[in-house]
Amino acid sequence: MVSRQEIEIQAPAGIVYAEMRALDMSRSWVIRTLFTLRGLPKSAITLDALSGVGFAVLSEEPPHEIVLGLTGQFWTLSGRLLRTNAEDFPNFSESGYAKAAWNFSVKDEGGGKVTLATETRVLCLDEVSRKRFLRYWSVISLFSGWIRNEALRLIKESAECAA
Repeated sequence: MVSRQEIEIQAPAGIVYAEMRALDMSRSWVIRTLFTLRGLPKSAITLDALSGVGFAVLSEEPPHEIVLGLTGQFWTLSGRLLRTNAEDFPNFSESGYAKAAWNFSVKDEGGGKVTLATETRVLCLDEVSRKRFLRYWSVISLFSGWIRNEALRLIKESAECAA
């Protein structure tokens, strides 16, 4: 499964990346509410704070891209998230789980404009997990996309004000 969202921003790539890295998603009532319903942090929701619930920074190449990884049984009520790190994530292959990679990328379009994109990819590690995830995704994908679009909107707002 792959899901992608993007937004154009009138600001230099360095500013957009800095605002993305400093983003506190709790500024959005939508994200705060959806995270609370899922049992995730209710206070500051930054990329760094997400490491407290199991996200790991898999790769970071400022000011172009950051990639986060998460392993769990996302279709369960708790998500059964496993703590992982950049070294272990690629080789994790336990049946009954899925791995998700979530990136933010900044592409300089010239003229002081960039495209900020986010892409989420999920790999289910066996057929049973794939079927469970697809049922879950049929319900949650709208909300997941809403979170990512809200994050992009917040970054745009901050970056254009900072530029």
